[in-house]
Amino acid sequence: MKILNKTTLLNFLLLLICTPLVPLKAQDPHRFDPPWNTPPESTVNFTIAGINNVPDLHGDIVAPQLVVFFAGNQFMCIDELIAGFKKENPQIERVFVETLPPGILARQIKGGSLTIGNLRITHKPDIFAAGKGLISSMRDYFSQTETYTYNGLSLMVAKGNPKKVTKLTDLAAKNLRVSMPNPAWEGIGAQIESAYKKAGGEQLRQTIMEHKTNDGTTYLTRIHHRESPLRVLLNESDVAPVWTSEIVYQKLIGHPVEEVKIDPQQNIRAEYVAARMKDAPRPEAADLFIAYMVSDQAKAIYRKYGFQTE
Repeated sequence: MKILNKTTLLNFLLLLICTPLVPLKAQDPHRFDPPWNTPPESTVNFTIAGINNVPDLHGDIVAPQLVVFFAGNQFMCIDELIAGFKKENPQIERVFVETLPPGILARQIKGGSLTIGNLRITHKPDIFAAGKGLISSMRDYFSQTETYTYNGLSLMVAKGNPKKVTKLTDLAAKNLRVSMPNPAWEGIGAQIESAYKKAGGEQLRQTIMEHKTNDGTTYLTRIHHRESPLRVLLNESDVAPVWTSEIVYQKLIGHPVEEVKIDPQQNIRAEYVAARMKDAPRPEAADLFIAYMVSDQAKAIYRKYGFQTE
């Protein structure tokens, strides 16, 4: 064993003492935070990541000339949809849109109000656009309904698919962390449960939705179109069953995720319906927007973000 002489040892100690400590740069926990849409222009933009950020309320909340409630997973289409609609109908300048979970929007419609933080919203929508099942269950609220797009399911994983997920039954693995929409207020939750049963019967559904929820390896989201991508991006979950359009969008904005396709025999196809409220406060605008939603222009926007239109 070589013994350092006094001079070498002294120089080594001086080097340690004189070398500045450079702290490791921690990753910004808000680096992937929404809003992922382009915010409207304003004299003051006071969005602060993690503190003041309300990404599912869009546009002009004061004196709107049109109010639309969209099932939340369509948030990525809103900028272009509303811009296109305004271009076709320049007399309508102020539009307010909500893109919250459809079950929450249904409760807001029935109850008449919604509170987020310190903000209370009492606007009645002119249009409610959501899955066919929910719209059908509320048919007495609507005077007209039109199907405008479709969607399927995929599995979202981090870029490189580090856990090598290949199929739905993989989600039963004990060491695989799943981000799963809560069926209590997310229509996609029930659709995914149906896919689990197709892939592995009731046993697979119970494993993912009950056993793994109890041990913490399945996380039930409240706003899956925001939480599931964030959990995968921040390595809090390994896989998330989502609408295919959500993976298309995350990749479009440069976020490091990948798609694992689901066997067509186990997948489902959701149908989205735009419904005009019977008591629409702005009936002329409601009629114009229903017509726009089934136009070729609107369908092209949906296709861009991974939806299907036929």
